[in-house]
Amino acid sequence: MLEDVALMAAITILGVLQQAYFSLQVIYARRRFHVSPPAVSGNEDFERVYRAHLNSSEYFPMFLSTLWIAGVFFSQALAFCIGVLYLYGRHKYFKGYSESALKRLRPMYFSAAMLWVLIGLASIGVVNQLSSQYLGYNPMTAARSYVEL
Repeated sequence: MLEDVALMAAITILGVLQQAYFSLQVIYARRRFHVSPPAVSGNEDFERVYRAHLNSSEYFPMFLSTLWIAGVFFSQALAFCIGVLYLYGRHKYFKGYSESALKRLRPMYFSAAMLWVLIGLASIGVVNQLSSQYLGYNPMTAARSYVEL
């Protein structure tokens, strides 16, 4: 059983570490730009770091849930690979946004695309499971046999 989820657990830990890193960057930015809590505005450089962290945190639950659903119901290895790409895109997004609001765009679109891939894989996996369980028809097996013709 554990081997069925080890890759997703690993990418989950990497994601949590990334979120912790982003949080630390906000703390460092507060010190560097002299923005004391609870203030979240006043210095544009600080605000970009803060927004990059907040935006990444907002998407993290969607990432985790679709990662695990795609991994359990579709393919653990594929979900892991897409998860790595998503985290890479989020890292580039954070770094880019911290430097300039315009530098966030390409990585934002990339990570959003990876999230949509995870949503698609999760959806296909769940529909396949429900169809197999309740209708006795496995669309993925049928698709594989069709492709083999």
